[in-house]
Parts: sequence; structure tokens; C-alpha cells
Amino acid sequence: MHKRLALVACALMAMAACGSRPEPQQQRLAPPPIQQPAKTAARPRIVALGDSLTAGLGLPASEAYPALLQQMVDAEGLNYEVVNAGVSGDTSAGGLSRLDWALDGDVRVLIVALGGNDALRALPVEELRDNLSAIIERAKSKQITVVLAGMEAPRNFGRDYVVRFHQVYPELAHKYNVAFVPFLLQNVAGIDRLNQRDGIHPTPEGARIVAGNIWSVLKPIVSTARS
Repeated sequence: MHKRLALVACALMAMAACGSRPEPQQQRLAPPPIQQPAKTAARPRIVALGDSLTAGLGLPASEAYPALLQQMVDAEGLNYEVVNAGVSGDTSAGGLSRLDWALDGDVRVLIVALGGNDALRALPVEELRDNLSAIIERAKSKQITVVLAGMEAPRNFGRDYVVRFHQVYPELAHKYNVAFVPFLLQNVAGIDRLNQRDGIHPTPEGARIVAGNIWSVLKPIVSTARS
């Protein structure tokens, strides 16, 4: 774990200058529009709730990982629409605040990919745990399958914080018995050619790896679920 944390520490710190600043409060009142399904062919939804890593900061919309997941879904002949509900700068609290909007419609799967900005701001680990717990519980209360994607904190915040932050994700995955991607940026973080110049947001090639990280967990869920 220490080697992996060393790779992501510097990259995470760069996020503060690349879309990780909180939006003004007045802008929080109306979440940004998301892709809407065609009215003539509405499909069950897979929603990716996240921050700039999900929104695809610095990439065309077609190359953000939710769009790549859509390609994978379509290639398998599965009847789902993947919705990109990523907002740059969002913390776990921000994700929770717009959860009702994100879960609007026939949502079958919720991908929860939050926490990077919590780590950047050294927000209390207890808040991260509480926010993610609330998101998972509300999704499960609606019979929505949850996929939880883990993140890591920069090492410069101290070993105690880093370890406690890391432990939140597997502990919640076990507590709520939800599908789990241990690290969203596995095999991408810390690799120059897979990241943009800011050192944190993936390139198109990196985004494909991120999509693959999620797809390895998501595919068995959507392949066996009745849509």
C-alpha cells in the first residue's frame, strides 16, 4: 500500500489547481445537466457519481470513463444507459447533496467514486465515512446495486490519516456487502504517460484503464441482472 500511496500523493495535490475547488454556494442549488436518455427509447440507468475524475476533466465527453463504460455495455448487447454524474471539485458531501437528482429515473446501478477531494482538503475521515454510508444506504433503500470505488490520501497528511482514509472503503464495502473496486486509479496513478500534465487526471489511455478497473466489477452485475 505504501508504494501505491507514494505514487498518488503528488498527483492528488495537483488536483487543487485542476477543478477541485468547491463551487460557489449559489451554484449548488441547481446541479448541472446530465445526459438524458432518448425519450423514445428510455433504458435502465447505470449512474457514475463522482468528481472530476468521473466528469472527465480535460477530456472530450466521449473519452471520460463513463462514456467508455457505455461502449462496453453496448458491445455486450446490454440494455443500459450509463449516466455521467461527475462534478469537478465535488467532495463526498457534495455527492450526497445531489444524490436525489442523480438517482432520478430508472437507476439500477450506482457507481460511487468520491473521496479524492476530501483527501486533498484533509477533511475528517469520519465525514467521508458518514457521507459514503448515507449514499450507499439511500441507494440500497431504492433497491439500487452499488459499486464502491476506493481512493487514497496523500502521504504528506501523516500515516494515521492515510491509513484511516484507506480503510474507509473496504470497511464500507464489507459492512454493506457492495461490489468494490479497491482503487479507482489502479495502474494509472503515478504513471506519466497515463496522466495529463496536472499529474492527476487521466489521459484517454488512462481513462480506458480506469473504465476497465470498473468494468471488471460492473460486468458480472449487469450481465446477470434482468434489465
